[in-house]
Amino acid sequence: MRLRVAELFASIQGEGRFTGVPSAFVRLSGCNLRCSWCDTPYASWNPEGDHFSIEDIIQEVLQLNTPHVVLTGGEPMLFEGIQPLTEAFRQAHKTITIETAGTVYREIPCDLMSISPKLSNSTPDPSSGWSERHETTRLNREPLKALVEAYDHQLKFVVNPEDNLDSQLQEISELLEPFKNLKPENIMLMPEGRDTNTLTRRAKLLVQTCMERQWRLCGRYHVDLFGDTRGT
Repeated sequence: MRLRVAELFASIQGEGRFTGVPSAFVRLSGCNLRCSWCDTPYASWNPEGDHFSIEDIIQEVLQLNTPHVVLTGGEPMLFEGIQPLTEAFRQAHKTITIETAGTVYREIPCDLMSISPKLSNSTPDPSSGWSERHETTRLNREPLKALVEAYDHQLKFVVNPEDNLDSQLQEISELLEPFKNLKPENIMLMPEGRDTNTLTRRAKLLVQTCMERQWRLCGRYHVDLFGDTRGT
């Protein structure tokens, strides 16, 4: 079994609960969505990378010698190979984070399911040829519900507070309404943006909302440190 890998590297985790933690990142190439603001088009819009065996990926990660492993994409939950891959990382005593849009459910070893459900602000222009497929796929509520119930999780919502924030918050509220007993600290707002100035400006506009709802404000620390670059 082989997986297409867009990039594999070690860095600090820049988002969410484990921000600042040294981690190995395995970015699998391929996605069932095409977000308008996607910051890794080389793993979605135009998938890149060579195909590697599960054994080769494991060896590369083990050589990086980090306690945490992050499987990201693209959409890593699409691929059957994620099962033996995560099982091997569990046997190596790694802390495993899966970064997913929440449209696919699998039973796999995972310490943190980092779920980023896509709002309507992610739907691409119709001229892309992906608008209809993206819109019908982005909120597959059954796998999302199953993931939230089965795994320790965080829910990250990418929002732009400079473009009708109230509408985006309404979408989030409607999405979360069926879920009972969600912990507010597991719900995160992350400003849309790919440079520090934009992220900082928009983050400031989200502070009041997070204070009122007791949600977390999620930054993108790797962008602050390294810019919008691969391998970070």
